Amino acid sequence: MKFTILGSGTSTGIPMVGCGCRVCRSTDPKDNRTRTSLLVENNGFHILVDTSTDLRFQALRENIPDIDAVMFTHTHADHIHGIDDLRGFHFIHRNIVPCYASQETLASISSKFSYIFDGHAEYGYHQLLEPHPVDTPFGLFGIEVTPIPLLHGNMNATGFRFNNFAYLTDCSTIPESSMDLLEGLEILVIDALRHTPHPHHFNIDGAISISQKIGAKKTFLTHLTHEISHSEEGSLPDGVFFAYDGLKIELV
Repeated sequence: MKFTILGSGTSTGIPMVGCGCRVCRSTDPKDNRTRTSLLVENNGFHILVDTSTDLRFQALRENIPDIDAVMFTHTHADHIHGIDDLRGFHFIHRNIVPCYASQETLASISSKFSYIFDGHAEYGYHQLLEPHPVDTPFGLFGIEVTPIPLLHGNMNATGFRFNNFAYLTDCSTIPESSMDLLEGLEILVIDALRHTPHPHHFNIDGAISISQKIGAKKTFLTHLTHEISHSEEGSLPDGVFFAYDGLKIELV
């Protein structure tokens, strides 16, 4: 099973428009961050977590041949507004792809992008996604997928556990009941926006603290702003790393 960090940046992307800070001007490719998303591959199937604003670019960069399922963590623009880029895959394969999220998230996305779920043939649109509300573990392409309820400020969000890998982007609190779902992890990818505190995201210290409670063997910090230079990675505790665009993680 292989995981690819398609995007590791916050909602603005890095470099951020109009900014001349040292990270936005950095020549280190690991400081160039597109909007946060994840690709999961197993048994020849491709699962996309969130349709980021940069989906087309990410799919071309990683040479993704098809998408077999989509999962959504929540409905903020940087995580869903690339949804129309799924049309390219549909033009080739003509598949209606299952998508998985909480009932609340699916209802919100459907209200914004009804043509993605219903198709409007008179306007030239075809149905792309078939919604599946999930709040309990389910099997998908040989993977046990567990939805992980999270809080993103005052908003509900969902992380996903794929066997012993967990992806928890855009969160500021992990409820105790969700902590029980994260036992025995090999790999944790978690929101760690910046050094300074934020009401809707873990900052670096907060993400490290919660990762130590979870106890995964390796932790990767994602959804990073231009406050963070990849060159700072050496200051992180053992077993904690910065995620970066194109990072690939394999688990047996």
